[in-house]
Amino acid sequence: MPRDPSPDLLLTPISGTARTVEQMLTTFHLLFVVIDPFTHQSAWILPTAGRILQTFEQADVRIAWLVTATADECRQFLGPWANDLMTFADPERVAVKELGLERLPALVHLGMEGKVVAAAEGWHPAEWKALTDHLAKVLSWQGPNFPTAKDPGPFEGSPALG
Repeated sequence: MPRDPSPDLLLTPISGTARTVEQMLTTFHLLFVVIDPFTHQSAWILPTAGRILQTFEQADVRIAWLVTATADECRQFLGPWANDLMTFADPERVAVKELGLERLPALVHLGMEGKVVAAAEGWHPAEWKALTDHLAKVLSWQGPNFPTAKDPGPFEGSPALG
């Protein structure tokens, strides 16, 4: 069951300095896709998740990948996505544990007060859509259009702790 992270939880970008959740949320909400690059399930959702994140790129929300891998493994798995979108490395799954996630991939929306507003675990398009539609409403933004014919069918995902 997803839970609110500690404000002191460090998020480590693959390029740059680690910052706490509290520091990341001073101005904007945070929306991130949590993936495990060592599973097929995360590879299946990569194009869809990237498209979803890009929809919010100009909105008042920080968008990011949270990847259960080292910085180099993040770059290798994400390819150009690692350069195009903020990417946090979580090789020890500290953030995944702190958030109480059970299945990956996951979509997580942290509000500016540091609380989990919504989370969707595994790939269940209706759940991800409800989350993104709510975020779009909060931000007065146009949410992403999915699923499309190119998106994978629903699946449970893999265990979040490996």
